[in-house]
Amino acid sequence: MIMRLFRAPGVYRPQADTRLLMRAMTDAALPPGKAVLDLCTGTGAVAVHAHRLGAKTVTAVDISRAAVFSAWLNSRGRGMSIELLRNDFAHVLRHRRFDTVLANPPYVPGPSAPPSRGRAKAWEAGPTGRALLDPLCDILPESLNRDGTALIVHSALCGTERTLQRLRAGGLKAAVVARRTTAFGPVLRSRARWLRDAGLLDPSETSEELVVIRADRIKP
Repeated sequence: MIMRLFRAPGVYRPQADTRLLMRAMTDAALPPGKAVLDLCTGTGAVAVHAHRLGAKTVTAVDISRAAVFSAWLNSRGRGMSIELLRNDFAHVLRHRRFDTVLANPPYVPGPSAPPSRGRAKAWEAGPTGRALLDPLCDILPESLNRDGTALIVHSALCGTERTLQRLRAGGLKAAVVARRTTAFGPVLRSRARWLRDAGLLDPSETSEELVVIRADRIKP
């Protein structure tokens, strides 16, 4: 499902989580002609897919200058008009509302706080893996238009139930709509011992479950 994309050095490479999110978008059959926001866009793969599915407008956001440049090339090269913003997602969501919010935020648990720069910023998410997930869950209820929908992909290592509970606490209807088990990549393999010591991983586990969580705004 992943198309050929330009990827500047240091930009997150589309992989299993990207494919799972794109498949969930297709399966959700969200109505065309909507305003879509793609958070942590990376190469812009998800934003391009949203445009192909019939979004009226697509806004793609990333904190990385290289990611925004990559997404610009990948969208413009396909003749797509996608709004590209280099900014923190919380800043964008505090000022605008969308019909659909798509997100593949950093979610990998690690022993230290997320770095402020460098390649690892694309996946590092602090000791619980929720440095960005929790703020995203908290701000989403006020960032979706009436009947709006969000799709968020992350690893079960950082707490699927916690995401569901946090979204529901904000008045959203939330459920897991897609799952996939995938073998550990280099990052998780390198910190498997830490994950076990932190109680996030069983001794015999060598794979992680990825989930896509759908959240729908049900309040007027």
